Amino acid sequence: MLRVLEAIGVLALCIKGVVIFGALLKWIYKGVKASSFRLEETGRWAVITGATDGIGKAFAEALAEKGMDVVLISRTMSKLETVAKEIRDEYHVNTKVIAADFTADDIYDNIRKELSDLDIGVLVNNVGIAHPYPDRFLDLPGHDRVFRDMVQCNVTGVMAMCLVVLPGMCERRRGAIVNVGSMSAEMPNPMFTVYAATKAFVSKFSLDLASEYKRDGITVQCLTPGFVTTKISMAREPSWMAPTPERYVQSALKSVGYGGKSTGYFPHSLMLFSIHALQFISSTLVYWIVTRSMEKFRTREMKKREIAIKT
Repeated sequence: MLRVLEAIGVLALCIKGVVIFGALLKWIYKGVKASSFRLEETGRWAVITGATDGIGKAFAEALAEKGMDVVLISRTMSKLETVAKEIRDEYHVNTKVIAADFTADDIYDNIRKELSDLDIGVLVNNVGIAHPYPDRFLDLPGHDRVFRDMVQCNVTGVMAMCLVVLPGMCERRRGAIVNVGSMSAEMPNPMFTVYAATKAFVSKFSLDLASEYKRDGITVQCLTPGFVTTKISMAREPSWMAPTPERYVQSALKSVGYGGKSTGYFPHSLMLFSIHALQFISSTLVYWIVTRSMEKFRTREMKKREIAIKT
């Protein structure tokens, strides 16, 4: 019996070793392929949703730095105009702004009209809504509206923007779509259940869309970042594991050329690999650890909100 268990253990280690080696080769191949890809050669214009803050703004700036004209889409016109001016002054490119609330379902005819005559090479689907803080499915205040808006923005928004932009890319037989997902879709994420589920849609949708339109010259990339210091993130201070949006985007752009799915940032890849390795040992343990961490974060957040109300 002992020998059988030893043999099983050796076999499991061998399989894990092969998986690690395969992942390393894949990472090297993707890096080589992506290094030859030039986003600025896909078209004159880049369209970025959720473009006034965080990752979206960082993408707009990075693509403008490459010489691309940018279309900024977000909810608040005053913020759009401010960011557009900053980009024009800094990078000397053309900008266009479109105010749109992605929790609504009647915005896409106007977006399609505004984009109809543009040579769009890049679409960055970045706009998204997350839970205001970790909480159980039924306990989040106003959950009916919060979840509806989340699905409308995170799921319908990604799909609808692809429907707007993809026909032109197919006609020109060139283009790149970057859908910003989340590591929460790639690991256990209780207490962020609906958000993680919407990002799982983004991941699945992106991979299958990439396969469908590869022969049309379209690259589709799904980014699955971990913590980035944005307004909707639990990370507040930049660190090696939680980069600024600018640092994250500079890293992520290096992976866009090969399509498929990537965290876009090596420390996040290490984190995800570690989580998957621990899941290989015990998925129950990982769920327990994440749940306890989320409960502690929720407790801290509730205390902060109570103090804010009192003051």
